[in-house]
Order: sequence, then C-alpha cells, then structure tokens
Amino acid sequence: MTQLMGRPILGLPSDLDSRSTLTDLLTGVRTALLTLSVVAVPVFGLWVLAPYGDDTAQDAGRAACGLWLLGHGAPLGRGPRAVPVTVAPLLLTAVTALLLSRAGRRQARRARGRGWARWRSPLAVYAGYLLVAAFAVAQCADPQALLRSRAVADLAAVALLAAAALGHGLWSGLGRPAALPRLPLPPAFWPDGAGAAVGRALAGWLLALTAGGGVLFAVAVLLGSAGPDAQRLGGGAADWLGLLLACLLLVPNGLVWSASYALGVGFEVGAGSHAGPFGTRLGPTPDFPLLTLLPTDRGPGWHLLAGLAPFAAATAAALLLGRAATRWTPAQTATTATATALAATPPGLLAAHLGGGALGPGRMSELGPVPWQFALAQTGWLLAVTLPGALLWRWWLVRDRDGGDGAGPVVRARVGAYRLVCRLAA
Repeated sequence: MTQLMGRPILGLPSDLDSRSTLTDLLTGVRTALLTLSVVAVPVFGLWVLAPYGDDTAQDAGRAACGLWLLGHGAPLGRGPRAVPVTVAPLLLTAVTALLLSRAGRRQARRARGRGWARWRSPLAVYAGYLLVAAFAVAQCADPQALLRSRAVADLAAVALLAAAALGHGLWSGLGRPAALPRLPLPPAFWPDGAGAAVGRALAGWLLALTAGGGVLFAVAVLLGSAGPDAQRLGGGAADWLGLLLACLLLVPNGLVWSASYALGVGFEVGAGSHAGPFGTRLGPTPDFPLLTLLPTDRGPGWHLLAGLAPFAAATAAALLLGRAATRWTPAQTATTATATALAATPPGLLAAHLGGGALGPGRMSELGPVPWQFALAQTGWLLAVTLPGALLWRWWLVRDRDGGDGAGPVVRARVGAYRLVCRLAA
C-alpha cells in the first residue's frame, strides 16, 4: 500500500500521454495568436488613443498583421504603389523566435516512440502556426491595406522562421544531440571536443560583439539628439507612444548597425550614403529619432576607438579556445580557431540581412550593413585576433609542461634552485 501511494500520479503509460492531432494543431494556432497579440495589443491601443478617426478597426487589424509578417522577415509593400518594405523589426523577430522555441521544447517532451508518431505532434503545431500566417497574408492582400503582402514570399519567410525556431526548441528539448558535426579532418588537426569548443567560442564572440555594439549605441544615444527630435515630431499621446514603440522595436537593428560600424565596414543609409569609422557621407534622411544618432560627415578620428569592441570580442573567443586547447597541439588549436572564424559567417550573414533592407524606392532601397561585408569583417577579426590569441593563451597555460616528463623550464629552474640550496646546506 505504501509503495502504491508513493508512486507519482502522473506516471502514466506513454499511450495515455499522447494527444490528438487536432489538439496539437490548435496549439500551433494558439502560439501564432500569442505572437500576433504582441503586435495587435499596442496597435489597437494606439488606434483607440488616436485623436482622428480616419482608420477603422479593420485597418488597425491589417496593420497589426502586416507588422507581424514583417517581424518574420517577410517582404511587404507600402501604399497603393506597393513600395518595398523589407526592414524587419528584430525585437519582434526575437520575441517570436523565443515563443516558438519554447513551444518546440514543450513538444520535445512528447516526441516519444519511433517513426511518424514521433514527429506527428511537432508537425501539427507547425501546420497550425502556418494557418494563422495564411490568414494574416490574406488580410494584408487587400489593396486598401497600409502594408500589402506578397503571398508566396511572405508565407515562405514565416515558414522558414517557424521551422528554425521550432527545430531549435525540439533540439534543445531532446538534449541537444549532435551539437556540431565532426569535420572530415584527421585527429592531428581536429581533436575530440573541438566542436563544443567552437560552439562556446562562437557564442562568446557573438555575445561580446553584441555587448560592444550596445555600448556604442548607448554612446550615440547620449551624444545624439534623439530626444529633441522626438519632441519635434510627437504632437500627442498617440504620436509619442507610436514613436516610442517604433524605436523600441528597432533597437536590435541599431545594435546590428552599431556592430557593423565597430567592425569597420559601416552601413548604408540610403543609396550613395554610408556611415563608417573611416569616413561618413550622408544625404537627406527621413525624420525619425534613431536616424538622428548617425555620425556627422567626417573622416577617421576618435571614431576608430569603436574597433575596441570587436577586438575585445575576439579576445574573449581566444581565451575560451586557449583554455580548451591545453589538451591539444598547436596545429589542432590553429585549426579550431580557423573553424570558429568560418562558423561566424552564417550568423553574420543572417543578422545583417535581417537588420537591414528597404523602406522605399530610390535612396531608401539600401539601409543597414551589407551582409557579405559584415560576415567577411567578422571572419577577418577572428582570424587576426583569435588565431594568434588562442595559440598564445594556450602556450601561457601549458608553459610549465613539456611533452616528456611533464617538467617545463619554470619547473626545472625551481628544481635546480632547490637542489643547489640543499647542496650548499649540506
């Protein structure tokens, strides 16, 4: 009796723990509606506070659907002429990916069994999410919508982001099997544990570079005129809140632009305009508070200090690799550092692609960092700093070792001094 009462009540067989496909489909719909509410609640709040009544509730709903699609990286059109709008608000993208990854981790706990039954639940959740995406695309297909959708491209963008975020959640929930595939290299160049070391070094680089971009962005806010510009543009409560929400949604984009500035390649501010530490040339820009943070036209000067951010980030990656390389040879350490530099290319391309885009035709068709330049600058910094830094830090940590008896020059000097003292004392 005691054993029966001590058993957990929820310890049921796996057959009773399964759910129907319809329930999983509704879970995907609920997840999509939750991410949509992140946009819809502020949009409808601004619509209620707006002093003018030209827009209807349906127009506000279409605007919320358009922003939701834009947060997935979907290209949209603005106005009757369908002016291209492709700049994704990365804060909304990050919130959407976080909620989808959380849903994927929950589904990973139910991914039991083998074959089709193992993946039926995640696929149903994915299909439910895409159903809401199809509804949002249909709402924005109306020519009267402020942001008009492009059905095939928008559904493809939503499908890619949802698949990546749900897949990451499933991978995390299943214990992260096969974190990084083993490269087809001999053990003399690719030791055991190199994949995990590359992952840690890459995470350290990305986090440190983002933090450096945040410091640069904060300095620009303190020295810029975003506040006075917002006071000039804001005429009421709805205008103030709208500007505030727009700026908050674009703060991660500003971090990517700041990181690109620190890397040295800068970013585009319209066709023919460029901002970078080696020189800035600007043309007319729209009235928006974040655009007032751009540096003035000048050549290289104290702006070159922004290069300290990627240098510090590359140094952090070198320290992580050097600490893991105490068990490796210099050739293995150099190969791992090179692999880290190459592994930074895909996230750099993705971040630069999502952080920039177009806000209109002509000059406003080029905004943000150029993806290939951003990725190439990351690889260059990592090769220039992390490769020699990891080798140097490894040498420093193993300086008291050699390949034979484990006694390095420092240890041998200490032993020799000790023997000399003993002989003199005798």
